Amino acid sequence: MTKVLFIRYKKNNGILDGGEQVTEMHYDTLTQLVGEDNVETCYIHKQDKKRSILDYLRGAMYFPFDYHFGLTPKKVKQICQLAQNFDIVFIDRSVFGIIAKKLKENHYKGRVIVFFHNVEALYFDAKISKRIPFRNVIIKSADHNDAYSCRFADKVIALNRRDDDKLFERYQRHADILIPIVFRDRFKPEHQSEAFTKAKPECLFLGSYFAPNNEGLLWFVRNVLPHVEINFKVVGKGMEKIKEEEPIMHDVEVIGSVPDLTPYINEADIMILPIFKGSGMKVKTCESLMFGKNILGTDEAFEGYDADYDRIGGKCNTADDFIGKINDFITSPRPRFNTYSRQLYLERYSESTLSEKMGKVLFD
Repeated sequence: MTKVLFIRYKKNNGILDGGEQVTEMHYDTLTQLVGEDNVETCYIHKQDKKRSILDYLRGAMYFPFDYHFGLTPKKVKQICQLAQNFDIVFIDRSVFGIIAKKLKENHYKGRVIVFFHNVEALYFDAKISKRIPFRNVIIKSADHNDAYSCRFADKVIALNRRDDDKLFERYQRHADILIPIVFRDRFKPEHQSEAFTKAKPECLFLGSYFAPNNEGLLWFVRNVLPHVEINFKVVGKGMEKIKEEEPIMHDVEVIGSVPDLTPYINEADIMILPIFKGSGMKVKTCESLMFGKNILGTDEAFEGYDADYDRIGGKCNTADDFIGKINDFITSPRPRFNTYSRQLYLERYSESTLSEKMGKVLFD
């Protein structure tokens, strides 16, 4: 039986963020395909162990040598030794591409598979504030690790065609297969509402405190919110900070970390996704589809999702687009539960779609 060493970013002691939920789906699918006893997990970070300032400084010290945060030469050496007992090493983030490089340099005989959650150099360029010290060192490390992943992995997985094109443009390698975001289904029959959208719609922005999220949210509050009659709410980890930092947010209802997003998503008539920068695919879009929501989002929010956007709600890239679509909901109410969104999720982005594609990666 095939034995897999699964390398993932962190061991969580609380709520999984979007990327980690995708990682969890990959782990579950691997265990289904080869058996739970044949998959061993190696965590780069363990959040149940509190990191000291010294730990952070030690981690940052290795960035110039392409050991992305959490990796050290010692840890990579241990992984290379451990890998000798496995047929496949599955690296779930391309920022750890140096592991693929060191495995091949140490004559590892098995196969190395790398999953690109993003083109990480582009992701970190969008994520990291220009005020952060050593910003360019971090981005350069991500860029080198993406390159190592492309050069040394036996198989590369990307989320969508855009990322695949960027990988070829930057590193002269196409992905071997595209596997879009897949989300474990948390929808329950009681979540389905027969109600129609309200005359003053409940609109929800879902996202953590993160530069592209913050920029899109502030753009919406400045350019769209004053011109529409809606109840607007923001929910996401750390988002209480943006309310403190930005005077324009003082009258907006903002909720930080919550144990379960489900009640907030269920009560929303429309999900608002004004995201203009990024890489990969947006987890919040998949989550919204899973719950059968009406969605108004930008090109970036829908990147990688093949759909009839008008049936989901609408694609909006300007203030006028958002204002017009929201006013359409106000003047012509429609079901709060969008059957097309839910069906799209089931057919293309649910866990049942992942096993076949992952099987091709492992066994072809």
